[in-house]
Parts: sequence; C-alpha cells; structure tokens
Amino acid sequence: MIRQLVASYVLLVLVAIAAFTVPVAFTLTDQLYRDAENSARREAETAALLLSPGDAPSRQALARLVDAYRQQTPGRLDVLSAARTAVDPLPLPAAVDDPAFTEALHGRESTRWGHAEALGADGLVLAVPARSPDGTVVGAVRISYPSAPLSTRLWQIWGFRAALAVTVLIAAAVVGVLLARRLTRPLRELNRMAGRLRDGDLTARVEETGPPETRTLAGTLNTATETIGTLVGSQRAFIGDASHQLRTPLTALRLSLDNIADGVADPYVREDVDHATAEVVRMSRLVNGLLVLARAESTVAAPEPVRVADVVADRFDAWRAAADERGIRLRHDAADPGLRALAGHGHLEQVLDNVLSNALGVSPDHATITVRSRREAGKAVVEVVDRGPGLAAADRQRAFDRFWRGPALTGRSGSGLGLAIVKQLVADDGGAASLHEHEDGGLCVRIVLRAA
Repeated sequence: MIRQLVASYVLLVLVAIAAFTVPVAFTLTDQLYRDAENSARREAETAALLLSPGDAPSRQALARLVDAYRQQTPGRLDVLSAARTAVDPLPLPAAVDDPAFTEALHGRESTRWGHAEALGADGLVLAVPARSPDGTVVGAVRISYPSAPLSTRLWQIWGFRAALAVTVLIAAAVVGVLLARRLTRPLRELNRMAGRLRDGDLTARVEETGPPETRTLAGTLNTATETIGTLVGSQRAFIGDASHQLRTPLTALRLSLDNIADGVADPYVREDVDHATAEVVRMSRLVNGLLVLARAESTVAAPEPVRVADVVADRFDAWRAAADERGIRLRHDAADPGLRALAGHGHLEQVLDNVLSNALGVSPDHATITVRSRREAGKAVVEVVDRGPGLAAADRQRAFDRFWRGPALTGRSGSGLGLAIVKQLVADDGGAASLHEHEDGGLCVRIVLRAA
C-alpha cells in the first residue's frame, strides 16, 4: 500500500511538472529562435542603411560593421550590390547565387533556417534589401548565423529543467514515503494486532489513532478481542470444571466395578460386570477425547519451530512396543532431515499420536507404517501411510467428523474423535489435514503446516 501511495503521489507531481514545465520550455525555445532572428534583422537593417547612400564614409562605416560582426559573433555579415558585384572596400561574399540574396535584390526580405552556404553549416540565413532614397534596390545584406550556439543554449535550458524535474521527483518520493508511512501507521498497527491474535495472544490491543475510519476499526477490534477473550476464558473454566467433575465419578465407578468383580463368583454376574467395566473405560476415553478437543478449540497456542524428525522419532519410541507386539514396522522417510514446522506446543505430538493409533488399529500384522516428511512450496508436509483397507471417497469426506468411526474400526474401542482432534490442532497452527488413497493400498493422512 505504501508503494502504491508513493507511486500515485510521484505520478501526480510528474503530471504537474509536465503540465507546467514542458510548455514553458517550448515557449523559451521559440523565444530563443525569435530573438536570434530579431537580432540578425536589426544588424542587417543597420548595414542596409549604411549601404544605401553609396558615399565613401558610409562604405567605410559599413566595412567596420562587417568586420566587428565577424569578430564578435560566430556569424557572417555579407554585402552584395544590385549588379551582384562586390561593394568597395568589401570583398565579394561567398555564395553570390544564394536564394536569400536573390529574394533581397528583388525587394523582399528572406528568412530561413537550414544550411548556410557561407558558413558551411546549419543555421539562420537572413537577407534584407538596401534601398536608395527614391526606393530603388541598390544592394542586399545577408547575415548567416550558425545554429550550434542556439542548440547549446537549448540543451542547457532543457537539461536544467530535466535536472530540476528529477530533483523535484526525488523530493516528492521522499515526502511521499514519509506521508504514506504516517497514513498507513494505524493499518500496520492493526496488522500487528491481527498477527498477535492469530498466534493466540488475546491480550493484544491497538491504539485508537489515525483517521476516523481507522479509529473506529481499532475500537471495534479491541472490543471484539475483549469479548473473545471473555468467551475463551469462560470455556477454559468450563473445561477445567468438566475435567474434574466427569473424571472423578467415572474413576470411582470403575473402582467400584473392580471391587465387585473381585468378590463375585457367579460367571454370569462377572460377565455383566466386565461389560459394565468396558463401557466405563470407553466412556472415560470418550470424555478424555471430548476434553482434549474442547481444549484445542478454546486454546490458541503461539506456533513455534519444531524439528519434524525429532518429533517423529519420539512418537515412534512411544508406539514401538505396541507395534512390535504385532510385528508392525515403523519407518520414517525424511526428504529433509532438518525440516522444521511451525506448531503449537505439543500439537504435532498429539496429531501423530492420533494418526499412528488409527494406523496401528487398521494395519494387519507384520505390515509397515511409513511417515514421510518433506518441504513442499514453502510448507512442511508430513504424511502417514498405513496398509489397512483404506476408505472410500465418501468416507474420507466424513472421517474428520466427530464420533465418526470407519468400517475397519467398527467394534473396536475408540471415541471417534481422533481425526477431529487432528483437524482442530492442525487448523490452529494455520495448516490443513486431508485423507488420500495410497497407490499401494491403505490410507495416507496428509498434514500440511507452515515451514519454519
């Protein structure tokens, strides 16, 4: 936005410079040529007045004027009689057949810019007739003035204006940057506040300064953030209370059922007690899963760089005993061993635990579960591939729903909340989770996080 404001400001100044400076420069250029013509005309008319009388003193004065003009200017002053002969004491001028002389001897003034034969260069050629007191043309005076000095002067005029325009544009750019930064400072503050909110800092506030629009926006965001913080605090308090109030009676109920089972000899009664105990265990897992999911939804932790290879190795150690019991091999293919992802504290560990738990639940004995990690388009990609029966496309769409359990897990213990927790944790870290069919069979769980 700053670049756009500066570019607009500089463009406006450039248009103003072009609108006022260019016409003035063209006017000065035209004026310079007119001044050169007027000056040459005055000199030529003065020489014509000295040529008209035809007496010796006038001719001497004319000779001095011709010599002075040659010495003091880069041009030439030439005089030709009506008979196209030299005017004593002056020599015969060069290019006697010049059309300018012809026009002047016919009583007409001639003015043109082009090649001056007397100079052998481009310039002004101006000729005027010299008339006797009775109006008869007695000769002609021609002035040849080169255009090189005028061109040099024009380059100076245009160069000065170009340098001035560049200086003004640079000053406009500097002033534009300062003004743009001042105008956009409230927006940058709002952006920083939004970044802190994204990272889970609900105490972030922004100063209500700047134009009325930004002050209103800042006030609205501050109020909204305060409301969100209140709601999140209430939800966290509820989760803490629910954790205590739900877990305690379930634990007491399980202990009671264990005590009953120890004192019962009737196999039918014992079977019923075992079923009740299994349901209590399942309910405990369900409550724990709901609490974990609620905690993930209510808590936004600031992402921090974590080394993917270290997290995978740590979770493999945690699940290796369960895998070895069934002869399942855990393998990590790391395309980038030093890959680091941005994730909240413990998030990637919980994600891998849930995904590996599902993979172990559906994979056959002596299979291989592969975790692949790589950097892709600036993202950290982690894929977990099992060798289970996989999921149909319709089931893959529902797999992240709460309490949904795939066909391969029907009848097994579980809450159906694992992938829902995975999706929530990954979303909190600004990533995405998806399911794909693996080309060799089984299911591929793809986790995409921001790379550190």
